[in-house]
Formats: sequence, structure tokens, C-alpha cells
Amino acid sequence: MKHFARRLKIMDNINTDYVISGRYKFKIQDPKELAKHIFEDLDPDFASRVKRGDILVAGENFGCGSSREQAPQALKQAGFHAIVAKSYARIFYRNAFNIGLLLVECDTDFIDDGDELELDIGKGKLKVVGKGLILDIKPLPFMMKRLLEDGGVIEHFRKHGGFKF
Repeated sequence: MKHFARRLKIMDNINTDYVISGRYKFKIQDPKELAKHIFEDLDPDFASRVKRGDILVAGENFGCGSSREQAPQALKQAGFHAIVAKSYARIFYRNAFNIGLLLVECDTDFIDDGDELELDIGKGKLKVVGKGLILDIKPLPFMMKRLLEDGGVIEHFRKHGGFKF
């Protein structure tokens, strides 16, 4: 399946307040409404350019700063198929998989905004189509794959009556 990159201009240490500003924390509860405001402090028009199925591309330590679950929820509701970054803050990583949002780790230096990407989790590859690049991605732990398949931790519990791996 083909996806298109939406790369952030500032690559490293994107904190959750950049993903969705803290000023919306109590103001907006609906993740679909929050999605309209992603990255607006960095780029006010960012959310309007996102198309369902896009892949967000970032650098190191994506999602640092807080444990607010609104950040991965807003990204998922914005329509991102996955996020590709060099590394993630631990709590963001866990929160994303808990809601069924795919996170992929690989070198993102050669991916530009608008590049056509093909992600193959099974083969562990991310292809940057127009550049002929094929990047290795870090394998996903089995448990994380299972959470994604089930749609997140809540759906996993509903389906299996608890953690069953």
C-alpha cells in the first residue's frame, strides 16, 4: 500500500505540546476536534494538509514531554497510517500502541515532505519510492503487533478477556 510522507520541519525532540497544544487539554475532549489542531504552534496549516493514510515522519525522541494521551489520539484521528521516527519517548510509544497507532523506527534523514512511501511491516522495510531507497525498520515486538491487530489495548481486552499473547 502506498502512503505519502508528511515531514515536520523541526525533526528532533517533538514534544506532545507541539503535537497538540496544552491549551486544548481541557477545552476540547473530542479527538476528532483535537486532530484539527495538530502541530499548529509549529505550522498552523499542517493539519489541513494531512490526508487519510499519510505517514508522519520525524526525527529522534518523538513524543517527549508528557504522558498526555491526547497526542497519539489526535494523530490517529487526523488520519495518519503510521508515524516513522528515529526514536520515541517511552510513554508516547506505549500510549500510541495502546490506542492502535502504528509507530515505526528507522533512519528518516532522507525522507522529505510529500515523498511516496511504501511500508511493509512483514518484511521490515520502508521504501521511499521516488528516490529508490529501501530502509530497514526496527522489528515490532510481538505484543505490539498483536495490539495493533486488535485495534489497541481496550479492543484486545474485549476480544480476549484480558492480556492474551
